[in-house]
Amino acid sequence: MTEKNKAVLVAVHLPDATDAEHLASLAELERLVSTLGYQTVARISQKRDALSSATVVGEGKLKELAAITGGTGHVGTTAPQKKDKARLKREGAEVDDDEDEDEQDADSDADSEIALVAVDHDLTPSQARNLERAVGTSVLDRTGVIVEIFHRHAKSREARLQVEIARLKYTAPRMRESPSGREKQQGRGAGEAALELDRRKIRDRIKELEEELEVIAKDQDERRQHRKDARRVALVGYTNAGKSSLMRALTGSQVLVEDKLFATLDTTVRALHPEVKPRILVSDTVGFIKKLPHDLVASFKSTLDEAKEATLLLHVVDASDPTFESQYAVTREVLAEIGASDVPARLVLNKCDCITAEAREALERRYPDAFFCSARLPEDVARLRAHIIAFFEDRYVDAEVLVPYDRQAVVARMHDEAKVVSQDYREDGVLVVLRGDADTVARLRRGLE
Repeated sequence: MTEKNKAVLVAVHLPDATDAEHLASLAELERLVSTLGYQTVARISQKRDALSSATVVGEGKLKELAAITGGTGHVGTTAPQKKDKARLKREGAEVDDDEDEDEQDADSDADSEIALVAVDHDLTPSQARNLERAVGTSVLDRTGVIVEIFHRHAKSREARLQVEIARLKYTAPRMRESPSGREKQQGRGAGEAALELDRRKIRDRIKELEEELEVIAKDQDERRQHRKDARRVALVGYTNAGKSSLMRALTGSQVLVEDKLFATLDTTVRALHPEVKPRILVSDTVGFIKKLPHDLVASFKSTLDEAKEATLLLHVVDASDPTFESQYAVTREVLAEIGASDVPARLVLNKCDCITAEAREALERRYPDAFFCSARLPEDVARLRAHIIAFFEDRYVDAEVLVPYDRQAVVARMHDEAKVVSQDYREDGVLVVLRGDADTVARLRRGLE
């Protein structure tokens, strides 16, 4: 078994966070880092009124962190010292010997080095640079970790484009000048700095990707337009709450199910199984998380539109997670951000097989209107399926429509788009008694005009 790279977590306990919230956030960061393939070997935490503007943590904690990572603990410059020719001649071979020895030491310790320092806060570019100089290894803030996970898990062309845009927007302000400070004599104006040239290339690349994504988004909009009259249920919620497991159970589809954060980045749409008439479509959406980077929300707008345009949202939460209430709040915040807060919703407390009977009773008293289930239990899935069907049927109206014999295609549409109760063949046509939502019944009537 391949040994995982090692990581150290860093967090500041700010006054607006309780002890439980602080520990939960650190635990979540550890899961994020684990999803990237790192093993957390240490945590550095400090109580402060505010983040240090230079290095997030104070000088003492910085030295403690550096002792673990093998860094100097000091914020210096990464630029090499310039030496004149006379000084180089004086130092001569001694300098070369020292350098070789340092390189050998670095190589011999490479296996035990810390590969990543993950910080549970958003870092400014200068904070990230200062920390890297002090600890001597790679530093990623919470946003950087999430963006990297999205980059690795993106499968479809649309998801890869969305993630690359977010990644470039994250990278651009964090680019730094080369240590020598040289300039490339090229670009729009003579003497354009290499850093500005690279940033301009990133801006151009982002524009190119956004144009490509817009084409795909239009195609997705057309597909959603074709499904606009369908009954649509969207599963939304915190990452790893069990949405994909429920999707698989409700639709009989082979969607990816993994115990990882952000295993699902692409929206999957399948029909409720066994099928009902009219059909009900179920979609699985990208999971949410605390401090979800704004650029990722913006990039995944077309994917999240699936939730905004649904008839019913099922807020799936992990009932066994002690922080599920704050996770539920995050889901509602993101839905409000994308304009989906007015869509009818039901709370689904999943993974109820992982909690005690006493805990379930307490939750049932607290959330009397919620649906309690486990995606692993077929009887729970069957009850949820019935619950979904009942939601739509409660909105149905009864109607009688006389369909002339030369318009029998409309009867076929009625069977597809509504629930036909009876058909009475008369001299002047077929009298169809049906149940369906008001818009569908009105549309079918217009089809006979």
